[in-house]
Amino acid sequence: MPQTQKTMSDTIYPLDRCVAEIDLDALGSNYLSAKAKLGSADVICVLKANAYGLGAKEVCKHLYSLGARRFAVACAKEALELYGIGLPCSIFVLGDVSDAEALELIPKGIELTCHSAESARLLLDCAKKLGHPVSVHIKLDTGLHRLGFEKADYPAMLEFAKSPLANLVGLYTHLALRNSERDALQLQSFLEADKLLRGSGISGYIRHVCDSIGMVRYPAWHFDAARVGAWLYGVCPYRYPHPEEDRLAVRFLSRIAAIHHVPAGECGGYDDDHPLTRDSVIATLPVGYADGYPRLNNTGYVLIEGRPANVLGLVCMDQLMADVTDIPRARVGSGVVLLGDDISVNTYAAFAGMNRNEALSRISDRVRRVYLHRNQTASD
Repeated sequence: MPQTQKTMSDTIYPLDRCVAEIDLDALGSNYLSAKAKLGSADVICVLKANAYGLGAKEVCKHLYSLGARRFAVACAKEALELYGIGLPCSIFVLGDVSDAEALELIPKGIELTCHSAESARLLLDCAKKLGHPVSVHIKLDTGLHRLGFEKADYPAMLEFAKSPLANLVGLYTHLALRNSERDALQLQSFLEADKLLRGSGISGYIRHVCDSIGMVRYPAWHFDAARVGAWLYGVCPYRYPHPEEDRLAVRFLSRIAAIHHVPAGECGGYDDDHPLTRDSVIATLPVGYADGYPRLNNTGYVLIEGRPANVLGLVCMDQLMADVTDIPRARVGSGVVLLGDDISVNTYAAFAGMNRNEALSRISDRVRRVYLHRNQTASD
């Protein structure tokens, strides 16, 4: 049951090694700002990788409460997890599926991706076995060269789209976002395929080209929907002039488990390349790379008592150490901010040279998620 929460900034969770606080108000704000940007186009909320680490089930339920009805995931396992919630919404698998997975997903009305002549044959074979049409989005390879029908396979694409066993929900591609000229060429290829389908009497499907970056970079390319993932969680596209519109929706927190007074010349943990240059006070935090914190080596910092404390030595699987020599109020039990507040997702990812989406989605399953909404909190 939800319980009264004080404030996000002074929360300590003494029963947990570390937690991820999910700000549902920020998540909702990001969804509504995306919806405003897209106008009449729909938001396909991308919840792959456990909603980029924030927890797919709770994120789905909250976004649904705000009006979201289209959700996308990466694979069959993620689709079945969302399906189990029981909400009347569309669930769309962006990746490839096996025949066994298709046989399970098709009767549930889960929308699949058809991306090649081979996948078309597989999906139609499964639909025929089941006596049930398959709901699909056709994906085009317009230049990313990952998944998608190439131009040489368009006859197979047309044959698939005309089959009475194929319920064509959407047509899409993914921009490589290398530069505007290449993106424009991809768009042109997409429009040619769309024209080919419509010229063959096939219509009624939605078109989607943009992800979060494309949403803000190419307003004229929104078409019927955009696949919005990173923006929902507060990963603002670089160089977007209004980053305040996109609020980070997660804080990664821990606490101090132990404090040691270590003389100059000693090293912390496994690292022996960075001996202490002064007598130091070292805090041990019960969080490590198995929890999703990057395996830094004597770089980066955390926040303790509102002040930066440098990571000391090599981050371990389950623990890390931080220098609190200049933070006299630090003590066992003090709260620690690993990500959030004055450590932005840009800064946090830069500590380890990570992609920002990677930084969020790395937060592991053993980290409890706590969902905050209007001064209340609930746990996963």
